[in-house]
Amino acid sequence: MILGVILVGSFLTCVRAEGVADVVLSCTLVEEGVGMVGMGGALFTRTPATLVLKDISVAADESLETYTPFVPPSVPDPDLILLEVKVSSLEIPNADVLLHADCNEQEVMCEISSYTPYGSQESSDAAYFMVSLSVEEVGFSTSLILQTLGVQTDQSTLVQNKLGLPLSQSGTLLTEVIFLVFTHIKSVSAHLRGDVLLNCGFKQQEVPLTQEVGIEWRLQHRGKGRKVLEMTTRLDDAEGSAVVHTERTGSNVDSALVVSEGNASMTLTKLKVSDEGTYICTVSVGLINAQQVIHLHVIQPPHVSLSEETLVLNAKSPTTLSCHCAKYHPLDVQMEWLSLSPTDTEPSPFPHQGALSSHRQHGDGTYSLSSHLSVSPDVSPGTKIICKVTHSALEAPLSLSVVVESPQPASYWWFLGFLIVTVLFFYQCIRQVR
Repeated sequence: MILGVILVGSFLTCVRAEGVADVVLSCTLVEEGVGMVGMGGALFTRTPATLVLKDISVAADESLETYTPFVPPSVPDPDLILLEVKVSSLEIPNADVLLHADCNEQEVMCEISSYTPYGSQESSDAAYFMVSLSVEEVGFSTSLILQTLGVQTDQSTLVQNKLGLPLSQSGTLLTEVIFLVFTHIKSVSAHLRGDVLLNCGFKQQEVPLTQEVGIEWRLQHRGKGRKVLEMTTRLDDAEGSAVVHTERTGSNVDSALVVSEGNASMTLTKLKVSDEGTYICTVSVGLINAQQVIHLHVIQPPHVSLSEETLVLNAKSPTTLSCHCAKYHPLDVQMEWLSLSPTDTEPSPFPHQGALSSHRQHGDGTYSLSSHLSVSPDVSPGTKIICKVTHSALEAPLSLSVVVESPQPASYWWFLGFLIVTVLFFYQCIRQVR
């Protein structure tokens, strides 16, 4: 993605007036291909398009000296898809991310598609588009619903060749944002049996499309989907008499925040492994709806233990040392054996990394795994043997260690046993003499 202004073939972020900026995004118009059907269903065509967001607010302490005013094409081209979007009446949350994405080497994903409000008539004078904007590096994501603005037409008015819509005198398709749904966090990790907040919000024009709002949260995971929560309420209802239906115990959307702030975020309590997956937040106002996708990862760090607190080697045969990782999630875990001899300053991997057990899954969805290391008798006393465990739920790898102690010679135990037997024998003899 390139951020900027069309000017002598280059793209830049540009400022149109003091305190506001116009941001031009290189996008893709996505359309369902007519007569194009593939293995997975309908195919889609992708056409280059440009989106101009007008009047994005700029922070007061930010310098505007290096910005250049937006300049449309000098000669309008009906083949170009150039959408000019009025956003001054509906502020895009965190839009400053778009202003600085190019400088921060962040990629902005921008897709545009035609949109038909539910139950609307195709003969309507206005046309609608949905725009999906996201910046993965910072979790920015928003879906805009655009409505075309009226253009005075005459014989000289150009019509966009692909969309069949009248263009402004500068060759742009004039639109305004009438509704948007956004999230500040597209992916979140939370601990098993903990609580989590899945962020989702919405905005509409100062003159609302309707006072009735519907919110639906769904979970998709491994090809299966289910409804988690559904709510209907009115934005003019200060009493908050919302109708809520929950399929998952411990799920909640605060109806008061929906009314006062457009906050449709959902709380989940006492998380289970089965709560993990892709959540879809859909907000509907009248005939219009848009959605955001949030990924939830349920994590649990492993409990790590060693089979021995001290390790006394056998003088003649290897000794087995086990490292156990218990009750962790997700599945992927890495176990590594290291050794640190008394003469070394840094541990080094064991030549043989031992044998792994099979993964064991518990009733709560967590896993356990063990690694068994065979320690030969020739390992030097004082050597520290380390089990290092790496897992996504750990902030840093976790290590446990045991120090090798000197082996007890086998002859010592034979001598001790012989001495005990001899003492007992003479003791019995003395008793019989008496």
